Amino acid sequence: MSEQEKDLSEIMQVRRQKLEKLQESGVNPYPHSFERTHFSQEIVDNAKQLMEKEVAVAGRLMSIRGHGKVGFAHIMDSQGRIQLYVRKDQVGEANFATYKLMDIGDIVGVTGEVFETRTGETTIKAAKIELLTKTLRPLPIVKEKIEDGERVAYDQFADKEMRYRQRYVDLVVNPDVREVFITRSKIITHMRRFLDDKGLLEVETPVLQPIYGGASARPFVTHHNALDVELYLRIADELYLKRLIVGGFDGVYEISKDFRNEGMDRFHNPEFTMMEVYVAYKDYKYMMELVEEMVSYIANKIYGKTTILHQGREIDLTPPWKRITLFDAIEEHTGHNLYGKDLEQLRQIAKELKMEVESFWREGKIIDEVFSEKVEPKLIQPTFITDYPVELSPLAKRHRNDPNLVERFEPFMVGGEIGNAFSELNDPIDQRERFLAQQELLELGDDEAQMLDEDYLRALEYGMPPTGGLGIGVDRLVMLFTDQASIRDVLFFPQMRPEKSG
Repeated sequence: MSEQEKDLSEIMQVRRQKLEKLQESGVNPYPHSFERTHFSQEIVDNAKQLMEKEVAVAGRLMSIRGHGKVGFAHIMDSQGRIQLYVRKDQVGEANFATYKLMDIGDIVGVTGEVFETRTGETTIKAAKIELLTKTLRPLPIVKEKIEDGERVAYDQFADKEMRYRQRYVDLVVNPDVREVFITRSKIITHMRRFLDDKGLLEVETPVLQPIYGGASARPFVTHHNALDVELYLRIADELYLKRLIVGGFDGVYEISKDFRNEGMDRFHNPEFTMMEVYVAYKDYKYMMELVEEMVSYIANKIYGKTTILHQGREIDLTPPWKRITLFDAIEEHTGHNLYGKDLEQLRQIAKELKMEVESFWREGKIIDEVFSEKVEPKLIQPTFITDYPVELSPLAKRHRNDPNLVERFEPFMVGGEIGNAFSELNDPIDQRERFLAQQELLELGDDEAQMLDEDYLRALEYGMPPTGGLGIGVDRLVMLFTDQASIRDVLFFPQMRPEKSG
């Protein structure tokens, strides 16, 4: 056992001994409820009106100091912190004895009058202090410091991996983290409101699917015992949402969890949140305007402006955003025009750019990798990259001016992609041919190629109107709005490797 583990074990033993003493004295360390009247910040903000009035607050003890029969403490609730003043002759001997058995991290309820100390700090003079939850494990504080005679808990829980694994502790000792997730909730709320105001219908589609599709990704596989069939966790919502357009809905959207069995990095987590929207009789040009309008709308609602600060850069979300084709962007940043080049020519260009090329990569894949490595990191301000090779976009409609391209765009900012959109392919014959081409890639070893979906083709044969489609990575949008560098910082519980035992 390490010294740290030994120290922790001893502290936990002491806390259990205090628990036993409390129970022996007739105190219930885990009562059922507490009637709270105010939050800490509410009291601080309205101190003059509440002066000498009784309030009831609840939260965690974050500092404790005592001088014989008098004690001071701070408790933290969801809005902030407030000081407590506890006197033995005010709360009574039994209640004061309970208070003396409390530890930093314990959850307490306090009833008392509001007053102001000589130093001007808004404080609650306790008439009664109740233990609501006795904690058996100390908060992960490197050390407690004594400031002005007060034992204060410092938020030293800085180990990233431990913060992700124990988010519940992270939220306690790093209160600023809470603001990230409050903003995340607001982003989703305003996104939903924006789409609702456009007259679009929020729907739900299956998570378990007999055939995965709608994106180029490797799926998670599971087994349904009753049906004795393999099913896949969805990698995208697209094909089911477009079935609903076939069925006669003019516009549908879904905000949902998708799952992709792929590597993890600062932009990727196996489980992530997507917003997908499909609008009948529209195309990718309409979707560009929708993205600009929606993202700037969300920024205005949350921050009151259309600029955000991310990693020290000011990002201007004001429409219109820059538009540039994929091939023009590659030529601008590499000096190479890749349009119309055959496989060998593309391999040679990639070699000149010092890139490794897999044996099964076709033309479209090489073009995509050149863009991802050489162009994408340089796209800082909001930019639409448009007009991709057909091979890269099996679900997008061919470009009205060039049959070698499709009408597709991806929005980029701060060196990363936040979405994907098409003029949706609604020609069932062309769609079948694209699926068959994807099957060839699967056979060549590309495990992210898409499967042939006969039921989706049947739906298209019944007729889907011209449709614009869009997917936005909600987690990535939250990263931008909250100035976070990793997707793990905007997920309450990101996927982690199993903890090592022993």
